[in-house]
Amino acid sequence: MALLKMKFTQQRRVRVAQGLWLMSWLAVMCGTFVFLLGVYLKTELLRRAEVMDNTEIHVVPNILMLVGLASIGTNWVASRVCQDSLDPSRFPRWKVLLLAWFVAATLICCALIVVVVLSYALQGSLEESLKVGLRNGIRFYKDTDVPGRCFQKETIDRLQLEFRCCGNNNFKDWFEVQWVSNRYLDFTSKDVKDRIRSNVDGRYLLDGVPFSCCNPASPRPCLRYHLTDNSAHYNYEFQSEELNLYNRGCRQALVDYYMDLMNSTGPGVLSVILIQISVLLSLRYLQTAVEGAMALEDPTGDSEGYLLEKGVKETIEDVKASVLSMLKFGEVNPTAAGSPEGADAEKPAADSEKATS
Repeated sequence: MALLKMKFTQQRRVRVAQGLWLMSWLAVMCGTFVFLLGVYLKTELLRRAEVMDNTEIHVVPNILMLVGLASIGTNWVASRVCQDSLDPSRFPRWKVLLLAWFVAATLICCALIVVVVLSYALQGSLEESLKVGLRNGIRFYKDTDVPGRCFQKETIDRLQLEFRCCGNNNFKDWFEVQWVSNRYLDFTSKDVKDRIRSNVDGRYLLDGVPFSCCNPASPRPCLRYHLTDNSAHYNYEFQSEELNLYNRGCRQALVDYYMDLMNSTGPGVLSVILIQISVLLSLRYLQTAVEGAMALEDPTGDSEGYLLEKGVKETIEDVKASVLSMLKFGEVNPTAAGSPEGADAEKPAADSEKATS
């Protein structure tokens, strides 16, 4: 028994075709939106590639761009099918292509659902990638004269200014690395010598931060050096003073930014999924209704439309049987006549029969 069978008059088929044509072009615009959304997200991720350790998160914009392009193509085809659905001489040419169309449209919906799931599932991977990438970026901050790291300082400074953040977790991360290049240190100075000797790695460590960590909203002039020394500044206490630096770490700032960006795409992508499913179901009804009318040799008469010719269980069994028959058809018989072994085995048998006769 057909699944969700409905009766269609000629007037109703015309209305479905007209509505589906408009919906198809709406889906084309939605596909364009999905593609542009993927391009924008990809661009934003590439802008921060220097502070990311891996590119696993790029799978989200990559899928969006591919699905967007595929959606534009499939829904344009759907609009052409709608135009030809009421012409008995033009519609039959789409009969073979529609099966591939339904498969492609189903895969598009599944891919969009995967994008929504990945947008939430990859948060841990994004956070770990930023953690390692920012740690390396801070460590290489001073290497302005090293090939491949020349712009690392500019990248980190612009990042901290744009996202109003400081360090990886917080501003104290700058205390653990030498962020001033040796070329700007006076090694004849006693202070420089003492600081280098004060740690086993021989690094010039400071209880200070770069200028990009300063918060311009603070009423007090920026204090960048000797942040842990209460006697170095007037009316200052490190433990209780509200520092005029950004308190938030850049890792959390970037994670919040990218997750807000990807989470905001969720409602838009879900809307596109609903529109795509509506086009898929409507075109299936239109196809079966038109084919039913043509089978009755009365294109203007009443017909029946349905989603599946049989029930869900029977359809699954039919598909399974078809797949198994295709697999059996593709198997190679080792005793086939065309095989050398088979031919060699048959020759002695034939010769013995001749000798007996």
